[in-house]
Amino acid sequence: MFSGSALLLAACQSAPEAHQATATDAQAVATPATGKTYTADLAQSQITWIGTKPVGKHNGTFMLKDGSLTAADNTITGGQFTIDMTSVKALDQDEEGNTKLVSHLSGEDFFDVQKHPTATFQITSVTPGATFANDADSNLHKDATHTITGNLTLKGVTKSITFPARISVMPSEMTADANFNIDRTQWGIVYKSDKSLGDKIIHPTVNLGIHLVGRAG
Repeated sequence: MFSGSALLLAACQSAPEAHQATATDAQAVATPATGKTYTADLAQSQITWIGTKPVGKHNGTFMLKDGSLTAADNTITGGQFTIDMTSVKALDQDEEGNTKLVSHLSGEDFFDVQKHPTATFQITSVTPGATFANDADSNLHKDATHTITGNLTLKGVTKSITFPARISVMPSEMTADANFNIDRTQWGIVYKSDKSLGDKIIHPTVNLGIHLVGRAG
């Protein structure tokens, strides 16, 4: 997996239009992935986030700690990556504002990075194409080539999510790109998510963007 004061944080801002990835019980990885292994290029890969509240929004990034993808017949057959939660950055304010926001996101209200310094995503299945009954607008995934399902572990909670992705496999390089929304409360991140807070709410829906670059060994 995968934002005044929140990631999990525009008048009347809402999360960007994207596929809503519903969280369900974690799934087992049926068989070891087969094919060529591509090691994540940590300098080129990253996770982006956008969080909103009624009067604004915040955005930023996470970096990967490690990761690999396996491919055969021009598609991903498996893989996993580890997100360095201590690398969280906010990018939309001045230096002082971003520093304060990062401090809050790193604390117990959100990611509690002292106890949970990493998050992980492990692929459990990949299928060609991308069609989702809960997406009224097919443009949400018009560029997707595949549907990815996997286990996202965030703040010690593991849930299975499914989302559309654009995958490109070449002999020496693989790229995978995805953009989708999650409900942070399904991973126990509930700070200011109660609708009774009115305009003080920080919306539970968070937008995640994944850009993975893998290099063949």
